[in-house]
Amino acid sequence: MAATATPVLLAWSGGKDAAWALHALRQRADVEVVALLTTVTAEYGRSSMQGVRREVLHAQARAAGLPLLEAEIRAGGDNDAYDAAMAAALAEAARRWPGLRTVAFGDLLLEDIRAWREQRCTAAGWRLLTPLFGRDTALLARGMIASGLRAGLCCVDTTQLPAAFAGRDFDEGLLADLPAGVDPCGENGEFHTCVWDGPMFAAPLHLRRGDTVLRDGRFAYTDFMLPASPHPVVGATSVATG
Repeated sequence: MAATATPVLLAWSGGKDAAWALHALRQRADVEVVALLTTVTAEYGRSSMQGVRREVLHAQARAAGLPLLEAEIRAGGDNDAYDAAMAAALAEAARRWPGLRTVAFGDLLLEDIRAWREQRCTAAGWRLLTPLFGRDTALLARGMIASGLRAGLCCVDTTQLPAAFAGRDFDEGLLADLPAGVDPCGENGEFHTCVWDGPMFAAPLHLRRGDTVLRDGRFAYTDFMLPASPHPVVGATSVATG
């Protein structure tokens, strides 16, 4: 790491925004991402928002050439439990990388979420960095695709977007088909993605699509897995998306 570069810990969900934040930070001379941090739900072994499998998260980190730290939470945990898990993970990161006190997120537009993160980070003695914040999401989405980012929709909020979009590639065809009012990057929670290729990776991941299931009567999740991963998904209702 260059002597003048600030070390950065990047929050990693497994999706396109985190991946693009990594790409954006790597274009800068004043910072260097030294590790990724993901929040995993213990009972499921998946990232807490996207539902990306733990083994896929680690494969993404290897492709990015970075270590991955985990903050493990319990299903249904409250904000206090989340804060405790994140504080423990940040403390571990600070021990491993002396001088590391900046954490980055791939947030795009939601000022209330950014303010909440900043308050939590400040309370823990950390600085918040949001390299993509305020970008035009339509231009950003097309820029990601044009630059070679490849991802699929792993979670769709069916109150905002039909379940048939779950499992689709994040590409120009998808952007053209999104209903009016749906953010091109899914910034309002309309959808989440699982990324398998892009300029932030040394080589693409060869993921396969599994079943699409409905959880909580609302969220359609498509399973993306490594070739050797077991297929079944339990505790949810199958959804036909074709």
